[in-house]
Parts: sequence; structure tokens; C-alpha cells
Amino acid sequence: MLTGPDTLVTAADDFGHLVHRVPHAVLRPTSPGDVAEAVRRAARQGRRFAPQGRRHSVFGRSQAADGLVADMTGLRTVHPVADDRVTVDAGATWRDVLAATLPRGLVPAGLPDYLDLTVGGTLAVGGVGAQVSRTGVLADNVLGVEVVTGRGEIIACSSGELFDAVRGGLGQVGVVTRATLALVPAAPRVRRHLLVYPDLPTMLADQRLLAREDRFAAVQGAVLTGPAGGWVFRLDAVTDGDPAADPLAGLSDDRRQAQVTTMTQLDHLDRLAQLERALRANGQWSLPHPWLTTFVGDAAAGSVVAAELDRLVPADLGPFGQVGVSAFRGRSITSPMLRLPADELCFTFNLIRIPATADPADRLVADNRAVYDRVRAAGGTLYPASALPMSPEDWREHFGPAFERLRAAKEAFDPDHVLTPGYEVF
Repeated sequence: MLTGPDTLVTAADDFGHLVHRVPHAVLRPTSPGDVAEAVRRAARQGRRFAPQGRRHSVFGRSQAADGLVADMTGLRTVHPVADDRVTVDAGATWRDVLAATLPRGLVPAGLPDYLDLTVGGTLAVGGVGAQVSRTGVLADNVLGVEVVTGRGEIIACSSGELFDAVRGGLGQVGVVTRATLALVPAAPRVRRHLLVYPDLPTMLADQRLLAREDRFAAVQGAVLTGPAGGWVFRLDAVTDGDPAADPLAGLSDDRRQAQVTTMTQLDHLDRLAQLERALRANGQWSLPHPWLTTFVGDAAAGSVVAAELDRLVPADLGPFGQVGVSAFRGRSITSPMLRLPADELCFTFNLIRIPATADPADRLVADNRAVYDRVRAAGGTLYPASALPMSPEDWREHFGPAFERLRAAKEAFDPDHVLTPGYEVF
């Protein structure tokens, strides 16, 4: 148990730099048994328990005021890679996993976009990446997990109540200590197509077309601040290797502005590293990150995104920020705790705010809440890696029909409500 001031201050911070809850102590487990003992100890002391990986939460979700926090990064072994799966400890990062799988020409299905997240933390929220239409989210591609419940029991499962509640269940019923992940083939090189569009409706129309097809391995849309003001609408679409047919046939982008490059698979998967280096160099990495991530149904996407762009102040987004708008097939996601609109096609709608100063942080958190309320009124849902306050009533509405399943699992596996209090679900 570590109780030094520096250790506690570190555990009371995260990537969002918006919420700070100081724990009673920090534990550094080196085995699932250590995690189980830490959970039991928290229960005996009447405290709450929260696991932390690389602390990429943006709103204090992995913090526990006066509780026990476990630094899970000591559990980072990547076990031997098989032809179609790999078992990894929860504190391993996706960079660690790829170091073992890519030499075999394999990658985890549903891989998230940022490689320095931990496996356990990603599983807790679901894990959305650029290949979601083709593979689903990470939580859909987990073959089995080892879990420490709120009772301090170690349970392995690959189906059933606990398995469903752990994947995207916000750490409410168990702490994942190990996961077996499905692997899919990965070409050694990819072709990346950056396509520019004249307006939002044209970009959305092409996204709808591509979401129903399988010509690209990964597709992501973004709205960025233009160098002379206004908005730039862009698609980032990737093919495995060099396809036989023209993958851009029938698309309505401004072909004169298209940029096509060939790169290694790892360079593509690690494409956010360049942004991270830039933010660290100019000091913005340590500033607040009031991000909002949501899902909007196809029927409402055009009007919702257009209205929010009209409201959005470019300075609040920041020169490195963007609005993420990406189409995917709703049926590709099967994890029951990840809530989606009812439409056949859905869009991610994310405000990746990177303002140049910390001054607007509180205002932007309040704005996130207002945006989410409008998204929800239009039938949209929240992706829980977001910087906004949520009450238990909000979470009940968010989970909808799945809430009773989560509540029942909570009572079965964490009846004393020891685990992961930062989400404030119960």
C-alpha cells in the first residue's frame, strides 16, 4: 500500500485533467490474487476500489475518493500467440499486444485507435476503432476473460451474466485481470486515402455507401477547422495492400485534393502517435481534455451534426481538435452493454476538443452535457468515455433495457458496491 503524497496525487488525475479524487492508498498488484485481496481489503475497510491502467479516462471514472486504487500496469504479460487468439493480462497496452501479434501477421479484431490504452480499461467501455463496421468493437471480439468480482472472487468466463456485464459494463461488476482476444490477419502494408469533401451531406452520403460495403478495411470521417476558417470535411479510408479494383470508384470527394500513401500496418495503427508528440511538445497534453463521444442514428445524423457545427466555436475545438463523424453498421456491434440508436446505420459523433488553454474547461464540460441532451433527444446514445456529469438516473436511461441486467449482475457479483465508483452508476 503506497500512501506517499506524490503517488496519491498521480492516482487522482487522468487524461481529462478535469476531476481529481484523492484515494486513501495505491496498490500495485502483480497477480490476480493480489487484485482479489485488494478488493477484499477495500470491502473490509468500508472503502471503494478502482482499477487504473494508463489513466486515459477523461472524467475521473477510474478514481476512488478515499478508496483503494490498483495500478494494473504491473499485470502486462502477453502470453503465447496462437493462430486465431492471444491471451493477455489486463495491464498490457495495445502496443504491447501488437509487438507480439504483428510479427505473426495478426492483429486483435476491433483494435482501438490509440495504442497506449490498456486492455482492461478498453474492455470496460467497449473499445471503438476504425474497423467497427467490419469487426465490431473490441468487446465483441473477446473470447473469454478472467475477472475479480466485487466479492473478491476470481472467476473465468466466456459466456453468461458476468461475461456480458463485464464487456462495456464500466467496471461495475468485476475487474478484468486477463482476456483472450480474437485475432485476424493483417497485411504488412496498407494504402491510406485522405479524401476531402465540399460539404457535410456529401461526406455523409459516401460514408453511408461505404458502411454498407466492404471495400475498405477502415473508414473514419472528421470535420476539422480550415486554415482560412470554416470547416474541412475529410474521410480517412484504408485498404489492405493494393486492391485490384479502384476503391474510390463512385465516391463524390474532390479528387484533386485526395492524398494516397502507402505505409506499414504498424505506422497506420500507430497514426495517433504523431499527434501525441505534437501535443506533448507544445504542452497541450497536460491541459484538460473535455471530450464527448456519442452515437447518432442515420435518420438524425445529418441534422444533428449540422446543428452542432453551427453552434461550435472553432477555438473551443482547438487547432489540433476535430469532430469525429463515422458511419458503421449497427448490427456489427453485439455487446449488450454498449448502447446504440435503433437505426440500421449509425454514426459516431465525437467532439475531440483540444483547446489551447485550460480556461474554458468547465464551460466545455457544461456544453458537453447540453450537446448530449440534444443527441439523446434525437435518439442518440452515449459512448461512456466522455467528459460530462451523469447521475444514476441518467445511467438508467442510458442503459435502457440492459440496465436491469447490469443491476442484477451488480447484486450478484458486487453486492456491497465496492467497485469502480467513479461512474456513479449505482
